[in-house]
Amino acid sequence: MNIRCYKATDKENLVALLRLLTPAYFAPEEEADFIMYLDLHATDYFVVEDGAELVACGGFNASKTIGEIKIAWDMVHPNYQGKGIGGRLLQYRIEKIQQIENINTIVVRTTQKADVFYAKHGFETKKIVVDYWAKGFDLYHMERPLHLD
Repeated sequence: MNIRCYKATDKENLVALLRLLTPAYFAPEEEADFIMYLDLHATDYFVVEDGAELVACGGFNASKTIGEIKIAWDMVHPNYQGKGIGGRLLQYRIEKIQQIENINTIVVRTTQKADVFYAKHGFETKKIVVDYWAKGFDLYHMERPLHLD
């Protein structure tokens, strides 16, 4: 497995990955948002390769709140879930975030379909908004300190 920076040529494969995870983890309405994210905001976005196949992706972005950074658009191919790839990608990004000055909190805005994964990695649910992303896709606003004690 290799983790590397996202390239524009990855876009088609990542949209296909999103479709594999829809509607189990993402609402169909989110595809346009993901495409816009890749086009405009994917400066700190990474992919995981298994040979020539892209099997996972995820990034991070600055937050409007000082001292925070947001985890963004995490996905793991269904055939690769439960094998530790998502955890490795999350840890990779945390290590990158630790190199940024004045960050003390990592935020993730996810759903009830992925909150258990983040809770295993030290994130705590701070707020839930029912049907936020789409009907049946609740917002779970979760946070963790950059450095866990």
